[in-house]
Amino acid sequence: MAPLSWRHHTLLQALLHRGPLSERDFHAVFAGVSGKDPATHQQLFNDTLLKINKDLAYLQFELRACINQYDGMVYYGVVNNIVDEESKLGTKYSVPQIAFYKGLLEAIVQEAGTDGSITSIDALNVRLENQIVIVDGSEDSQSRVPSSIKNFSLSQKENTLDELIRDRWLSYTSTGKIGLGTRSFLDLRSWFRGNDIPSCVVCNEACIKASSCLNEGCNVRIHEYCLKKKFSQRKASRACSSCGTEWPCQDGEADGDDDVNEPGEDQVSSANRSSRKKRKRVKAELVEENNNAGPSMEVPRRILRSAKAEAVEAAQEASSAGASQPDRGSKRRKK
Repeated sequence: MAPLSWRHHTLLQALLHRGPLSERDFHAVFAGVSGKDPATHQQLFNDTLLKINKDLAYLQFELRACINQYDGMVYYGVVNNIVDEESKLGTKYSVPQIAFYKGLLEAIVQEAGTDGSITSIDALNVRLENQIVIVDGSEDSQSRVPSSIKNFSLSQKENTLDELIRDRWLSYTSTGKIGLGTRSFLDLRSWFRGNDIPSCVVCNEACIKASSCLNEGCNVRIHEYCLKKKFSQRKASRACSSCGTEWPCQDGEADGDDDVNEPGEDQVSSANRSSRKKRKRVKAELVEENNNAGPSMEVPRRILRSAKAEAVEAAQEASSAGASQPDRGSKRRKK
């Protein structure tokens, strides 16, 4: 197998140095090193990623894409596919900080399928002791909790929270709450599946932020961006695939007639009357001007006819846009 070229190395270096990149930024890097636009050379783009992943598999790494469920944008990043004690040595976070992150993750996941976020107050109230497993389960297990866990102060939680958001393990949502970050969506795919997080019926990915069926007895959940794709066509059925309950329209979806901004018949007829009045007024002004002019100032008939023709043509163009609207409306009624 041929080794990776400098183009492959550049793509990897960009992700490792800058962290997860949005689809637009990653495509820009790819276009810079290959001279090809991924949008028009999709096969070349896919083959490049496949080549990189074949070489990364030996190290249990993977270049993968994910969707940030809070903004619907696609991101690319390099992740570690194996979790063991040795891999934990590479993290910069301390044991209490990792325990704090796990507590935040569980709190956010408990809201999975709805908002998928928690308030800052709830985040700071997460208890680290719940993340420590005492094997023997003895009564004095509380006293065996490491002091670094028990003494993890509120200010340390605040600093860790800021660091996790800065490193994109967590993020602020549009409502000001705390949700998962891009790196969590990239790295925790297998964790979501292993912990029975509800999945989207459209894309089969974990539903951290999603819409739930209005039927309380139904467990169907769909990401908001999957909903827009699924119901993008106006004639598409909005019935739940499980119980048949109608899905409500989401923000940004059209919820009205196609001609909501088109002028009505009354407006069109009014515009036509206004155009006729304008033509009569222009004609009268030209005739009056011609009658009032002296022998040396008489307006030639050719100029008069030309001015009249231009006035009529301008009035017809002004009304032509409205004249086509009743035709469309009549066609719609005939159907």
